[in-house]
Amino acid sequence: MARLESRDRQVQLVDWSAALWAGLAGGAVYFLMNLFVTPAIVGGNAWVQVRLLASIVLGPKVLAPPASFDAAALAVALLVNFAVAILFALFVAWVLHRWGLIVGILGGAALGLALYLIVFYSLTRFFPQFFAMNGRGYLLSHVVFGAVVGGVYEALEVERYEPAAGAAPRRG
Repeated sequence: MARLESRDRQVQLVDWSAALWAGLAGGAVYFLMNLFVTPAIVGGNAWVQVRLLASIVLGPKVLAPPASFDAAALAVALLVNFAVAILFALFVAWVLHRWGLIVGILGGAALGLALYLIVFYSLTRFFPQFFAMNGRGYLLSHVVFGAVVGGVYEALEVERYEPAAGAAPRRG
């Protein structure tokens, strides 16, 4: 019982290292899904996906045909993809770090759905080319991305605690 009382006066810390790795894992899954799975569901070319991501930095001129391999577009798309994935994973870790694996996966999937809705129903004002990415394949890739981030974070998280604000130090 003393251990339970001790935990009541402590807060669990976010494991930022686990969040970083979760972002990298989720980003890799998301990128690969949008290269191979999404084009299979909605049709199209995998290089269109790369160029769409790269257009955030390079502008819409990178979208001009032909949609073929472009090393600069690929490099920029990877940087954008993993930067956003890591930022998202830091947010997921901050929100979900108090619960276990199942909540991490389901909560991550729900946050992935929220990210999809934010991207496609608000950020398209600034990046109108992303409206073309609205559909089942992208919805699925966002939900899977969130689930992977939440699950990997919870699997890698090292639980650490610190005294809660206002909690008196416990004596012997």
